Amino acid sequence: MKEDDAGRVRLEREGGFAWVTLSHPGRLNAITVGMWGQLRDVFTQLAADDSLRCVIVRGEGGNFAAGADIREFPQQRADMAGVQRYHRDILAPALQAVAQCPHPVIAQIEGVCVGGGLEIASQCDLRIAGASARFGVPINRLGFPMAPDEMRGLLALAGRAATLAILLEGRVFGADEAHGLGLLTRIVPDEQVADAARRSAERIAQGAPIAARINKRLSARLAQGGALTEAEYQDYFSYADSRDHKEGVRAFLAGVDPSFSGD
Repeated sequence: MKEDDAGRVRLEREGGFAWVTLSHPGRLNAITVGMWGQLRDVFTQLAADDSLRCVIVRGEGGNFAAGADIREFPQQRADMAGVQRYHRDILAPALQAVAQCPHPVIAQIEGVCVGGGLEIASQCDLRIAGASARFGVPINRLGFPMAPDEMRGLLALAGRAATLAILLEGRVFGADEAHGLGLLTRIVPDEQVADAARRSAERIAQGAPIAARINKRLSARLAQGGALTEAEYQDYFSYADSRDHKEGVRAFLAGVDPSFSGD
């Protein structure tokens, strides 16, 4: 089997931007075990690169991803041990790597975004979709529920009531409904999705990277509930002596655009 037939995750870089592309030609970018591992590895690599300003996740050929590759299920999920390994040791670490990326992550959604594709998109920070994009998690027809580590992202976006409706009915629905459920940041005409994602990344890059990273960490922590520790407060206020903070104030007072370095 050729690499393209098996599917792969491609990484491209341009300055402070990175594009992560789900590619499985002829399969609507269905995600194989190998692709889940590659997704984890790519995001682990990107997380360590402080020169990055934004990551865009997209699918190849006009679709985001049609979920996990079900053709692998008889081998990969044949019994209790296989099911647990698949969801806890393969899918969960990949989704966690996306969620824990310190840089802002945008999902550029075209066409089909269902099952595992929606799980990936749910771990991104922004989701920009084309008007004809389709969403859903129809796994009830496959006879299994959504795994705990996969449900976290969907719950965080849509809440319990909407998550249950999505899972119990198993419908595939449109972008307008997805936006109404809180799954999307914005909807744009199909032909403008890539440009809209790029413009969003450029707007993010105009801000201070240290502020973006702290906003990501703090929002995730506050979503967990409970009082912050003193160490967590100090982590938040760590920006105070940064070069970027001083540069932002200086540039504002001077009436010029700031030049942020990430320091």
